[in-house]
Amino acid sequence: MSVVYPQIRTSADLLKSTIRIEELIPFLKNQEAKSCAMVNSTLYGLLPFWHSVKQAGIHPVIGLNIRVQFTSETNLPMVIYAKNNEGYKNLLKISSSISIRDDLSIPWRWLMAYSKGCIAVVPMISENGIWVQESNISLLTQVKNVFKTDVYFGISRSGGIISTNENKAIYLSEHFKINCMAIQECLFLQPEEYFPYQVAQAIETGVKLSESIHNDEKNQFTPTKYNWEAWFHDKMNWLEQSEKVLLSCQVELINQGHYMPKYPLPEGKNAETELMKLAYKGLQERLKTDAPSEIYMNRLKYELNIIQTMGYADYFLIVADFMNYARSANILTGPGRGSSASSLVAFCLYITQVDPIHYGLLFERFLNPERITLPDIDIDFVDTKRQEVIQYVAEKYGKQHVAQIITFGSLSAKAVARDVARMFNFESETLSMISRLIPNKIGITLQEAYNTSEPFRKWIESEDIRKRWFLAAKKLEGLPRNASTHAAGVVLSPIPLVEVVPIEKGHDGIYLTQWPMQEVEQVGLLKMDFLGLRNLTILENIRKSIYYTTRKLIDFNNIPLDDEKTFELLKRGDTTGIFQLESDGMKNALREISPTHFLDIVAVNALYRPGPMEFIPVYARRKANKEPVVMPHPVLEPILNETYGVIVYQEQIMQIANVMAGFTIGQADLLRRAVSKKKREVLEEQQLAFVNGSVAKGFPEQVAKEVYALIVRFADYGFPKSHAVAYSLISYQMAYLKANYPANFYAALMINATGNQEKLFQLILEARDKGIEVLRPSISKSSRIFTVEKDCIRFSLSAIKGLPHPFLQKILEIRKSKSKPFEDLFDLAVSLSAIHFNRKVMEPLIKSGALDDFQKDRATLLTTLEAAEKHAEIVRPTEENDLFTSDSFVFGKPKYVEASPMPEKIKLQFEKEVLGFYLSEHPVSLERKKWSDMNETIKSIKSSTPNTYVKFVAMVEDIRQIRTKKGELMAFIQVQDEYGSISTTLFPKQYNEVIGWIQVDRIVYIEGVFEVRNGNPQLIVKIMKNHQ
Repeated sequence: MSVVYPQIRTSADLLKSTIRIEELIPFLKNQEAKSCAMVNSTLYGLLPFWHSVKQAGIHPVIGLNIRVQFTSETNLPMVIYAKNNEGYKNLLKISSSISIRDDLSIPWRWLMAYSKGCIAVVPMISENGIWVQESNISLLTQVKNVFKTDVYFGISRSGGIISTNENKAIYLSEHFKINCMAIQECLFLQPEEYFPYQVAQAIETGVKLSESIHNDEKNQFTPTKYNWEAWFHDKMNWLEQSEKVLLSCQVELINQGHYMPKYPLPEGKNAETELMKLAYKGLQERLKTDAPSEIYMNRLKYELNIIQTMGYADYFLIVADFMNYARSANILTGPGRGSSASSLVAFCLYITQVDPIHYGLLFERFLNPERITLPDIDIDFVDTKRQEVIQYVAEKYGKQHVAQIITFGSLSAKAVARDVARMFNFESETLSMISRLIPNKIGITLQEAYNTSEPFRKWIESEDIRKRWFLAAKKLEGLPRNASTHAAGVVLSPIPLVEVVPIEKGHDGIYLTQWPMQEVEQVGLLKMDFLGLRNLTILENIRKSIYYTTRKLIDFNNIPLDDEKTFELLKRGDTTGIFQLESDGMKNALREISPTHFLDIVAVNALYRPGPMEFIPVYARRKANKEPVVMPHPVLEPILNETYGVIVYQEQIMQIANVMAGFTIGQADLLRRAVSKKKREVLEEQQLAFVNGSVAKGFPEQVAKEVYALIVRFADYGFPKSHAVAYSLISYQMAYLKANYPANFYAALMINATGNQEKLFQLILEARDKGIEVLRPSISKSSRIFTVEKDCIRFSLSAIKGLPHPFLQKILEIRKSKSKPFEDLFDLAVSLSAIHFNRKVMEPLIKSGALDDFQKDRATLLTTLEAAEKHAEIVRPTEENDLFTSDSFVFGKPKYVEASPMPEKIKLQFEKEVLGFYLSEHPVSLERKKWSDMNETIKSIKSSTPNTYVKFVAMVEDIRQIRTKKGELMAFIQVQDEYGSISTTLFPKQYNEVIGWIQVDRIVYIEGVFEVRNGNPQLIVKIMKNHQ
């Protein structure tokens, strides 16, 4: 007898099963299975299942486990198979219909509409035989009338147990003339995997194991051939019926080609002509001439010809259209991204801001006529407005034609360890300890952690419950846990998406595909990437800030690329906050290369990666004429000149193959791709072609081999120049703004850092270091964001801890409506009304200094709060009640409750409490004032030459204690003052002297030797004393 599996639920069904495809296939082969049906509650994982099962020589069947809503009270289970391709398309619609509804069921009338080409299996035994209950039997007539001969009763005997409802099901089978078939919903593979399955269920439902253990699913394992025969030995015809049903399902998932969307045009117009017209018009505008040069005209004709031949004219018009919308809606977009920046057509359509001819970019790197692929234009938008553009596309082309792409989160080692530990009811301290015991290594598995971390291994082996936890966690590791929206991917289809891919409810009225990016592309849908780039948001905030303070509107596309201040800033490596250039390593690279023109920035962005990084010193020395520029061959000089003989870009490899070996640029791109894979036979084949081509052009064979060896070496390292140029433009724009509008630049960075006190404090320190004063928060002048005020930065109200957003909005609304600033605490209380004025929100304002506007000491303001609250209750108890607000002086205004001036130390502690750091002054600067000879600061120390012996006062910020190889304790202590922080090292002798009293926030006196290690300043402590 052949074995079939009518109801396998796979792990793609998000913790409803632990059956992985890679484990299922060997099991099916071992059982000599003839067919297998995937029956999940969605169509997640359909394509991987289909192709894997088919490749294993087993007949795949596509099914859905659904609930059908017959009436508002009656919701019954059913399994639906796709019998043929029409049924498959209806299954896409059924799954989509269910997934966009809140109750995750399908109305019977909808299922009737999508029933063609489908087989219905009524699970007669499931849910305590709900289908055989008297109230539901009549519904079987409706099911029979719709599905006719394609309806079956599914009878399960899980674990060999015969249900008390089976006889009634057999009777109904005879009564309705509906055949029975053997089914078994498989939720885990082997019987011993029931416990990990339970844990997965507990994680999904959030119910701890101790509260959820039940046995009604313990027999839902995947039966062996022996199990099937043993369970249904008296009903072998049911097993035969299952086989017939599954083998009757003949669906062919044939690739239908690409679903290229169409750009809507008036009747009589076509995309090719429209694209040509817009491209030529754009070229004239870009070059500011009615007669562009021959080089531009020829390139444009060449690109248009390839685009039209490939059938991508509509695609370019679609992208140009939503980019045009973004500009009209004042949504900042990036200058380009990836290989699309190498297209002149994209430049002419204002899709990119990079002139590919000016920068020597190759169109074939984007669209290669010798390797047909879908175009891929990725667009960066201001991250807060990205969804607005997607909404525009959905409305223009119809919501049934546009969707964002799903992505799945899986249970990584640390995630599964914590999730399973929670289900085991482990203490929160234990959860944290487990995370610490698993090494911080990308992609590490639990087994790898067990093998490499002795503390982790010992902890597991110390108790049986921990061993059980570990086995369960290992079994669940890597399973899909949750679905979310892909950060960028959007699909656009010329036909309704449900004809091609299942969809589900998304966000903001935009649907979500049920299949991830790779599978969506596999079925021929066109993916576009709409990326939200935080740095564009920062750029936009800087531009707005500059306009508000100077009334000058910055045009990013017309910033001079030879600004002296900008290059001085780059040479100093003063690039904190600048896109792509702010890491310490990148700062060092900039100082080493000392950029003098834009292409240096492009080169640094391309070189600063593992591998090519080793050529940064070579590039720098050759640029500074400290080392001769060596060319592999004189003919390559025009190609490698701008990078001083170093191969930096993929485009250079393509150009070398073109010039030396006579490859077309398209062939050269194929060479680059092939060589980067490092397969021996491919390398030898390509070498032969390259050397033969070079010899045919008159180059010596040895030279050709040497150049080919260079190509092989750099193929992995080469960076797409188009992407480097586009992203370097953003880097340069930010550098330009930092060099020329520093206060506006730092204000925008501070807006971005709001909520991250550590980062915000570092930005404030850096701004002060550049002579930019950061003003305290002010109830009269501060905004919701950091603003520029006479070349200073005014602190933001939203950066004060403990102030709810609605309260801030209320303050700003009232302030805007008032004709003059708040006079005092009582005026503020009455303006807000007793509804909004209370101690909880006022204390943070006072402690931060925001109410210093009232010219009263902060201690007095705190002691007067109660009187101000009572005054508001009398004069304006509610917002509506403002009868006395204009004449409150008639009743007399209370007086301040005077208090002794707040000590400076307490004032600073309060600032740190509500701001996260000291703002008006620093305790260290107060301490330093007491000592006339104590002038050294962390800022002055960092500018010292290495090996200088220094003495200074600082505050302890962080203590990290470690043991030496001898087992002695030592520590790395971070200390700070008002100018910044520095890492100090205390070896065992010095640390032993302070270990008894050292603590965070303690002010200490330090003597030591200043060092710079790997570009990072640090201090070797010789003496540390308690200064308090």
